[in-house]
Amino acid sequence: MDNGPDAAPKREVEGAAGSIPTCEAISTRDTTRRRLGIGLAAAAFVILIVLLGWAIPPRPAIISSDRLGPENSEPVAEYLARARNTLAGSDTDAHWALLSFTAGIGADRIPEFAGELRVSEALYHVPIDRVATPIVQIPLPAGGPVAVASQRAAAGTVWAMSADSDRAERVRRVTYARLSADCPCLVGLVAQATLPQLRNLAALPGVRAIEALPADASAGVFALSPLLPEQQDLADFGPDDGPVPDN
Repeated sequence: MDNGPDAAPKREVEGAAGSIPTCEAISTRDTTRRRLGIGLAAAAFVILIVLLGWAIPPRPAIISSDRLGPENSEPVAEYLARARNTLAGSDTDAHWALLSFTAGIGADRIPEFAGELRVSEALYHVPIDRVATPIVQIPLPAGGPVAVASQRAAAGTVWAMSADSDRAERVRRVTYARLSADCPCLVGLVAQATLPQLRNLAALPGVRAIEALPADASAGVFALSPLLPEQQDLADFGPDDGPVPDN
């Protein structure tokens, strides 16, 4: 091969000192630097997460198996006995408790049963034979007047509910109408009181059952299902095959 003065110079590809690196060599070095940078950034991120976890530990999740009210299809007689047993004891701590009425009452009677107790929730249910209607839970801030007005809030809650069938829409409308007309539809209250206070409350006419949670139960994280006045043998809701009235 001709290596004379007019021949093209040979290109260095070895990467030796004084030689010109190829595009492939530059690309390889850039890729290595980029990978190294990504690795360092990832390591720094992991260290940051560890430090934040040490400085700000996660709050433990509140897990509660507490429940007030009968289990589904529980015999009513068994629930009544179980509820009475929760009121036994001599401690003077405050307990969260569910009060269930013998028959539905009007919201204006809440102060009659609540007295000076802290009542946190009112439960409403419109009974219609062989028609499933919702149980409406209304949180209550402290104060008797607010509690008395809670039935209007229950009606508003029902009006805002969605209905996915014609029957559900008719149930929603009749439930709203009766709550708005101040029906005696208050079936339960959630209150906080000592065991002696709860035992005194359980002796009042019209109170069917009071069930108390342990004193260390957390507020607002327990399941709730009132014993309805129409539940006499089993705590279930019965068939949903009856005609829905217009009002």
